[in-house]
Amino acid sequence: MESPKMLLVSAQVLPSVFARVVEAKRLLAVGKVKNLSEAAKASGISRSALYKYKDHVFIYNEDIDQGVVTINVYLEDRPGVLSTLINRFSQEGANILTVNQNIPADGVAPVSISARLENGCAAEGIINQIKELDGVVEVKLVNSR
Repeated sequence: MESPKMLLVSAQVLPSVFARVVEAKRLLAVGKVKNLSEAAKASGISRSALYKYKDHVFIYNEDIDQGVVTINVYLEDRPGVLSTLINRFSQEGANILTVNQNIPADGVAPVSISARLENGCAAEGIINQIKELDGVVEVKLVNSR
């Protein structure tokens, strides 16, 4: 059997049920409704349509990768250093997507942070801000989109 293929199609040419399925899934994800039945009713589609399409219809956000950076930071292993780092991202208007911290070795903890930079925040600017924080040993930009 051939694997399913994905198509990118403008919502303008599709039946409205697909946009309503996306809306129903969003309502569920943000907790506005409690179950699929409520989601279907709130978005104006039948439960059977929602069940039929929910695993096959997804919203495409072309801006999702815009402004995303991944930075590796090496922090001193002491209380408050990671919290200060995260607060700096917030102060710079960045939306943190992931934070991964490994077990410290030799008093240094490696941390990887992926964030979406918004409001004109540049990767170089936030890296320079991070380098100045107390407890930051090293900063490396892994990728920037």
